[in-house]
Amino acid sequence: QVQLVESGGGSVQAGGSLRLSCTASGFVFPADCMGWFRQAPGKERGGVASIDTGGHKTYYRDSVKGRFTISRDNAKNTLYLQMNNLEPEDTATYYCAKVYCHTFSPMSSYWGQGTQVTVSS
Repeated sequence: QVQLVESGGGSVQAGGSLRLSCTASGFVFPADCMGWFRQAPGKERGGVASIDTGGHKTYYRDSVKGRFTISRDNAKNTLYLQMNNLEPEDTATYYCAKVYCHTFSPMSSYWGQGTQVTVSS
């Protein structure tokens, strides 16, 4: 049974940093491409960043390029999102998911509980 547990969210001021983690279980984590998504109140959930199985290729939505870094530790079955220079527009609940490689398309309808990020101006 796939399980994804996100953590690391919090409340920060604009310009601050946070590091999100996603611990995976129930599937062969190193064999799947992974991604981070976010959903702000009243908006649809959308892709933020994705990474290939080996961690060598990464993809970002334009609004976070140069500020966010996605990475993974396959030995620990953990996905990360380092978020720097945060902006109020980054305020959302963040989720991780298995994705089709080189895309922001989730492979299933399963979502974890997410972790809340709030950025104040």
